[in-house]
Amino acid sequence: MCLRRYHSEAMCAKICALVLLLLPALPLLSQGAGSQDQAAQHSRQAQQYLAQHRPDLAIPEFKALVALNPKNLDAQANLGVLLFFQGDYSQAEPHLRAALDMQPTLTKIQALLGIAEKRTGQTAAASTDLEASFAAVTDPKLKIQIGMELVEMYTASRDLEKASVVVAVMRQTDPLNPAVLYAAYRIHSDLASEAMLSMALVAPDSAQMHQVMAHEETKQGNTAAARLQFQKAAEIDPKLPGIHFELGELLGISEDPKVRATAEAEYKAALAENPLDEKAETKLGDLASRNGDNAGALDHYNRALRLQPDDAEAEFGLAKTLIAMNQQAKALPVLERAVQLEPTNAAAHFRLSTIYREMGRTADSQHEVEEYKKLKTTKEKLEPIFKEMQVHPAILANEEQEAK
Repeated sequence: MCLRRYHSEAMCAKICALVLLLLPALPLLSQGAGSQDQAAQHSRQAQQYLAQHRPDLAIPEFKALVALNPKNLDAQANLGVLLFFQGDYSQAEPHLRAALDMQPTLTKIQALLGIAEKRTGQTAAASTDLEASFAAVTDPKLKIQIGMELVEMYTASRDLEKASVVVAVMRQTDPLNPAVLYAAYRIHSDLASEAMLSMALVAPDSAQMHQVMAHEETKQGNTAAARLQFQKAAEIDPKLPGIHFELGELLGISEDPKVRATAEAEYKAALAENPLDEKAETKLGDLASRNGDNAGALDHYNRALRLQPDDAEAEFGLAKTLIAMNQQAKALPVLERAVQLEPTNAAAHFRLSTIYREMGRTADSQHEVEEYKKLKTTKEKLEPIFKEMQVHPAILANEEQEAK
């Protein structure tokens, strides 16, 4: 993975803009041992240049203040920030370090110091300062920028586990940030590729290797090849965790009715291996429902919900079955629960709107219709993307069927 140059000059400017916000919190007071009048004059001039957005002119004034008194925290911090802003990382680093040494709680200064150290090849020091500031900084934008710097460092050293931890924090901080989502995609893709390569080297003929190969074939839409790989995995290790359920899922999306019918045996085998597999119970409920066996469907869905009360798929399946049995009153709380557990289930919103309308709850029905329309529009926008990504049509069709 190449995340080098995640940080353009524009991104650096954003970091500096954020950190420059701390300048008013560092009053330009000079307490140097030299001339008080001279120091005051440099301080006033620096403030004036900053107000005029002329950092190039403010820098010499701060340098003069530092020369008069190297222990002047404000001058050291401001000088370091402004030099960093100009891209002079080697000159900025000692001033940022001096400020941080005098006041270790300046987490934004520490963030800039870490970036400056990274830019000047001081990897170990950069890692220490960036990690510390990432943990301490609360400003979301700055936290993301620091996180991106860390991700770049970790991926360069192939420490993908550390990178994944940072990405997880960034996703919590800004879950809708495209750059963060892309970083997550790349990190986890690389982790998957690394694990697959390691498995191919250490256990090329293992059941797990065939299981991995089946997943890769499925991604490409090669369902026949994927089925063969799953079957090989099951032959090598019939008790391989999850193998029967995964095979059942693949068989269930086949266009051949005879092949689809064999999925039931795999779900039952999954339950035989793991009686606590609520997903297998739910799938058996789906199959029973499609075959018109409402009693069998209720039995499977209820068992699934006893195993996992928060299984949204089982809740929705149970609600559909109750509706099919004309038990709308019983279906209503189940369907409301399903929507609560999985707000993005468009079909659940549509069915809920229907029940509300039949009950005369017009406003509630209209609300659910609007939610359904929004989700349907979102799905329509995603479908071309899925097709470009070569997501197999049978998989999409199966998802559509499950939602109905």
